[in-house]
Amino acid sequence: MHPNATLLLIDDHPLFRRGLAELFSDSGDFVVVGQASGGREGITLACQLLPELILLDLHMPGLGGLQVLDELRQLELASRVIILTASLDRAELVAALRLGAEGYVLKDTEPDALLDYVRHCSKGTVALDETLVALLAEQVQGPATPGDLTEREAQTLALIASGLSNKLIARELGISDGTVKIYVKNLLRKFNLNSRLELAAWVHRSGGRAD
Repeated sequence: MHPNATLLLIDDHPLFRRGLAELFSDSGDFVVVGQASGGREGITLACQLLPELILLDLHMPGLGGLQVLDELRQLELASRVIILTASLDRAELVAALRLGAEGYVLKDTEPDALLDYVRHCSKGTVALDETLVALLAEQVQGPATPGDLTEREAQTLALIASGLSNKLIARELGISDGTVKIYVKNLLRKFNLNSRLELAAWVHRSGGRAD
């Protein structure tokens, strides 16, 4: 197994896609295992190559990014999907997160910042972008107080807000991945939310308190 994270690029702009491939390959931390110019080709390559990470353009002719994301979720691939988009739209952001995206990045992000963001994702953590959190916080309609959280649920919520994945939360709390998934599901139900990042946005909106 290659020590560096494997990466699939799905974007319909050849010049931009080539630039991304060079950026990630030259970083020494990633191996670009495939490039697709459209959604259908991207899904096929994802199934064949099983990359650890997928950078997915949101707006493509034919099969758009949200449709690709939905199909990838139904296929239950283990790949982490990061959305790339030219503009930050709240409705698209929320839709992408609810379909399982683990990151959302603007195309005009500085190259070093993009590399750092994807590095975090590859290690199971995500550094939450302030603009993204602010946009999510406007959308979040969770309760003013979370109510009857157990101690473990409160701990899990705080670690989600810190950007940790289920695997890292499990390690931190000394419990199984499956138990963490149950806590996350309970939190989403209690807060009436649909994604981990919405939970994180709720914590940030309420001044950093997860209890």
